[in-house]
Amino acid sequence: MNRSNFYSTTNPESFYCRIMLPKAVKIKDALIVTKGAMKSMGMLAYQEEIWEELLDGRVVAMSPRPAVNHNVVAENIIRIFGNYLEGKPCRVFGEIDVYLTEKDRVIPDAIIVCNNDIIRKNGVYGAPDLIVEVLSPGTAAKDKGYKRKLYEKCGVREYWLVDTDSCSIEVHLLHEGRFELDDVYSVYPDYLLEKMTEEEKNNITYTFKTSLFSDMSIELEKVFQGML
Repeated sequence: MNRSNFYSTTNPESFYCRIMLPKAVKIKDALIVTKGAMKSMGMLAYQEEIWEELLDGRVVAMSPRPAVNHNVVAENIIRIFGNYLEGKPCRVFGEIDVYLTEKDRVIPDAIIVCNNDIIRKNGVYGAPDLIVEVLSPGTAAKDKGYKRKLYEKCGVREYWLVDTDSCSIEVHLLHEGRFELDDVYSVYPDYLLEKMTEEEKNNITYTFKTSLFSDMSIELEKVFQGML
């Protein structure tokens, strides 16, 4: 197979792209083969776009769709980075197709890309500098397992695993080709704070930094604000 054709983005609606990548691009063509079956079963309401990832050559449906808190936190993270990156060369994207290998296409909740050469009209072709995955019950195992190994192998510099239940962020940094857990940052609920000593409270981290930008300080509360 000609890899230049596989990664062609000059005409994503072309016959070749529709045949070779029906599951890899969020286009309505991916639903053509299933709409008839859904209609025959009375599933007329389920004709919206179905988002799918490609993991090790297997199509994996991203369903059910994320809950409210998942979306709130993902939007907060995108906004925080968007405000900081205004006028800077790096860019932040949310829920965009990221093509890492011929067998792997992922849709992270947020990414930071500092190499504009890998950004194309229909997605990002190559490893982002930072990837954020907000955990959901149906995706947590993949985010912590296969995807973590994939991002490590592809050279993602920083990987966040964000848990809306515990209001925590695991930060993994790439070191000599392998991810290492750098730290876990958490927002503590009031009932836990009441049980802490003053010394324990003084050791709580309220802000943290990303390895990408030394002058950027991220407030934990702003990451999780607005959750239900």
